[in-house]
Amino acid sequence: MSKKPPKLSLSDLSNFRDALATESAAREAERIAAAKRAAQAKRDANVFRDSIGEIAPLANKGSTNRVEHPRLPPEPVARQTEEDEAAVLHESLSDEFDPEALLDTDDRLSYRRPGISHDAVLKLQRGDWVVQAQIDLHGMRRDEAREALSAFLHDAVKRGLRCIRVIHGKGLGSANREPVLKDKVRGWLAQKNEVLAWAQAQGRDGGGGALVVLLQASQARGARAGD
Repeated sequence: MSKKPPKLSLSDLSNFRDALATESAAREAERIAAAKRAAQAKRDANVFRDSIGEIAPLANKGSTNRVEHPRLPPEPVARQTEEDEAAVLHESLSDEFDPEALLDTDDRLSYRRPGISHDAVLKLQRGDWVVQAQIDLHGMRRDEAREALSAFLHDAVKRGLRCIRVIHGKGLGSANREPVLKDKVRGWLAQKNEVLAWAQAQGRDGGGGALVVLLQASQARGARAGD
């Protein structure tokens, strides 16, 4: 014989109803919360659309309706500065240049370009010209001295200087005590168009270890070469 299911007491029925009510209340609370979240998301979307306004669709890839933003030009660089730097870099001086092929010479160790008066050289030898700047190449290696002299001459002409002194030393510390740099400096000066003449300095100004150089007058000053 099959067993009969146990009868539920009134207490059991009451507990069962309470459980159903609790479960139903939980489902209703979840439904209400979901509805609130959906409503809040809709409100947020409306606020976003209102803040950005209407959105136009992007043009096709081949469309020409594109906005071209102008490119900003680079920072300006002084043209004269570029030209000055380029001039110094491109003015190469040869070590094999013979100054006697271009300049007049005499027994008093002085040189002048054709067209420059002998009186200008005499003034250099007597010390009549005021030395406005000088460079000391003594102790430099040949390449260093060549570059330093080229830059110094370029700057002197730019500043409008007329008379400078170049100290090359007497070569007593060179190999075989030969004045290698002394001879090179004379050749380098002869290759410079801005150099009009030079003469060995007087004893008090360096004697055989220095040259007094006359430079071409600056065009801005309108001075005459060889004055």
